[in-house]
Amino acid sequence: MIEVQSYLEEIQQATFEKRKLLAILIDPDKFDETKPQKFLQKLPKQITHIFVGGSTVKEGRTCSVVKFLKSISDLPVILFPGDHSQISSHADALLFLSLISGRNPEFLIEQQVRSVEKIRNTNLEIIPTGYILIDGGRETSVQKVSNTIPLAQDNIQQIVNTALAGQYSGKKIIYLEAGSGAKDQVSSKIIKAVKDALNIPIIVGGGIRSIQQLHRVYDAGADLVVIGTAFENGTFQ
Repeated sequence: MIEVQSYLEEIQQATFEKRKLLAILIDPDKFDETKPQKFLQKLPKQITHIFVGGSTVKEGRTCSVVKFLKSISDLPVILFPGDHSQISSHADALLFLSLISGRNPEFLIEQQVRSVEKIRNTNLEIIPTGYILIDGGRETSVQKVSNTIPLAQDNIQQIVNTALAGQYSGKKIIYLEAGSGAKDQVSSKIIKAVKDALNIPIIVGGGIRSIQQLHRVYDAGADLVVIGTAFENGTFQ
């Protein structure tokens, strides 16, 4: 049995043991702290992580929401920031995202550089993550904010090559994202192709609205799945 020393190692160990993980994504601007019991009751039984972040978030909201979540739940709270302002030292870990599917330097390296002064003196676990935006059938807020074009779902080789480039450049996790509220989830063909090519964990999110879709994504090879909009709307079932 491998001793788990970090949240990344925990995800890596689960991947090795073929245990599937599930995170819900909380947008701080849409979260209601006045109804903690309702929130806890909505949590899927199989949840393993809470992600916090959004494409744009009001100043200070991320920190207050993270502190609240830590006060009511023992689940790991991991930052999934849209920019450098969405960093809270009260979280457990940070997905240090680089939008490797785009060519906008602002989200390839500029936001990361701006975040350094905020994270260097915290106890946050930093998890280098390659973020790949895939066409989900409609323009998403991620696409608008990052000013990048998502990769086409039918160009599987480009997606695989992008994911491999991320792994080769030192990313510890690859995140395949169709975008919040996506019409179409990342296809099983894409997930399987990326899973077969990589030897690091794969996170998949965007457009997953049901248990049936969740299991299809798991069966295709996702190690950790993220549910966002469907959880917010109370429609995940």
